[in-house]
Amino acid sequence: MTNTPQHSLPDQSAFRAFQVRQGAGLTAGVVQLGLAELSPGGVLIRTAYAGVNYKDALATTEHGRVIRQFPRVIGGDASGWVVASDNPAFREGDEVAVLGRGFGVDHDGGFSQYLRVPADWVTPLPPGITLLEAAGLGIAGYTAALAVHLLEEAGVRPGQGRVLVNGATGAVSSMGIEMLARLGHGITAVSSKAGQEGHLRALGAHEVLATADLSDRGRPLEAARWAAALDSLGGQHLDLILRTLEPRGCVASYGNVAGNTLTTSVLPFILRGVRLIGVNLTYYMDLEAELWKRLATDLKPQRALDQVHTLALDDLPGQLQRMLAGLTVGRAVVDLAA
Repeated sequence: MTNTPQHSLPDQSAFRAFQVRQGAGLTAGVVQLGLAELSPGGVLIRTAYAGVNYKDALATTEHGRVIRQFPRVIGGDASGWVVASDNPAFREGDEVAVLGRGFGVDHDGGFSQYLRVPADWVTPLPPGITLLEAAGLGIAGYTAALAVHLLEEAGVRPGQGRVLVNGATGAVSSMGIEMLARLGHGITAVSSKAGQEGHLRALGAHEVLATADLSDRGRPLEAARWAAALDSLGGQHLDLILRTLEPRGCVASYGNVAGNTLTTSVLPFILRGVRLIGVNLTYYMDLEAELWKRLATDLKPQRALDQVHTLALDDLPGQLQRMLAGLTVGRAVVDLAA
């Protein structure tokens, strides 16, 4: 545990945060806030780092419709030091993480030098994870770990066949590749971004394909290729995965980059016995302590974490714009302790 950096604590009556406001349209930017303006909660945390997620970028747009009540400090995950707590489970200086449960959507989030949340939203960091790593993992790392865990629960084991991971340069999928590789799985990574083969192989992919390389003749069942899959795209990409899974194959789906609509047939399910598992961390928070321990040990994506880059709060708007334009690779975190 690292003591809270008392010398660098900003004034609690006037600290910096990134807030989305609604007027004639949505505006987003860095503002000065006081504690009285934050959402309520029993634990006050001095934020160290906050991860940047695609959902945060959507929250700044009219069409994203992420935020329902304004103004709102966004940021779906964060790490930091406990400053004060009404729960004896937490003491001043404890290193903790917060993610999910409406954090940064219905409740003020992580892009703030201070945050305040209910005690049951706060997770003590296990040994083996630093504050920077916790934010580097964040929702992306937790979602990847949950997806791998759900594949394991479905009976997927190393040596059964190749695992397909699409959207491979995205934060969740890239961490998923490394986690699967650590467990001994053979992985085919699929990406629409050119020039990423070296990066993906370094994470543990055995084969790297372009999206266009996946053959689709439009048949209800295509040649069986994959024992399992991680899907971040949805739409027609998920349909093709279902039609190319091996018998009893399983796909864990956690994204909709290519669209919300899934048009498919029942034949992969009733003829090959394949399974489709939805991944939403909100409904698996009972696994939080177990998954954080695994993120510190057998599922720790160290290569992906080594590539996490930090940025200042003032640089956040540019990062969000790049995410919306599909120009980012890997994971970024905002350094709020600098």
